[in-house]
Amino acid sequence: MNGINTMGAGLGLKAEHYAQALACEADGLWFEVHPENYMVGGPRLAWLERIAERHRLSLHGVALSLAADAEPDAAHLRRLRALIDRVRPALVSEHLAWSTWRGQYHPDLLPFPRSDEALQRITDNILRTQDALGRCIAIENPSHYLRLDGHDRDEIDFLGELVRRTDCTLLLDVNNVHVSAHNLGFSATDYLARFPAQAISELHLAGHSEDDQGALLIDSHDAAIAEPVWALYRQLIQRIGPRPTLIERDGNIPAFSELLGERDIAQAILDQNGAAP
Repeated sequence: MNGINTMGAGLGLKAEHYAQALACEADGLWFEVHPENYMVGGPRLAWLERIAERHRLSLHGVALSLAADAEPDAAHLRRLRALIDRVRPALVSEHLAWSTWRGQYHPDLLPFPRSDEALQRITDNILRTQDALGRCIAIENPSHYLRLDGHDRDEIDFLGELVRRTDCTLLLDVNNVHVSAHNLGFSATDYLARFPAQAISELHLAGHSEDDQGALLIDSHDAAIAEPVWALYRQLIQRIGPRPTLIERDGNIPAFSELLGERDIAQAILDQNGAAP
């Protein structure tokens, strides 16, 4: 992970913030995008190339459907490889989920039973993806809203085994842990204490919302980061040391300065725990 040791806290890049992002000179700042929005060329890609000239980038995919009962789409992988070769991101990541079934795309990141069969299938799909892209990728822990039957392994064991079998890294989303712990009734602190620190190449922080009854937390990315998530993040960084940390915001997009303020909080926590200058 030596190539990312100078990355501090970053922001998800939004089209309405391109000009401010390009001009921003905050130390260690980097930007993350969903590559699917940039794989067809046009003005968005031209802007991304300009950003890449000044800031490091991360590509966070949402469409490879690594947990599906099928191989990743070869044409999609070719387009993703072309974008990687063009903008040279420091990090590339995907979700531990599925979103395609028999040629149909579902606009969500769907869960699956963590069976031994699924472990082998996802292992094969990660290896195919890494071979096609010519690099390792990071896999993100999912958000959970209900209990599923059919698990042969707990989530941390499952993720650790994927790392062992594929040499992938892990993207640890702290908000996902908080949301899942609330919804399924487990300890977020205990989960993070067991998470394999040596495999973490990136962290995510985001806001969440509640359902109408206030009983279910939703990983909506449409609000400021909640204090319990900040508390978990502080504890985590104190344990594992600094890692590149992204502030995610996908709805109710505020001014760039507001997002930069959240980014500055994360950067201060990284700095307090030994981040590289």
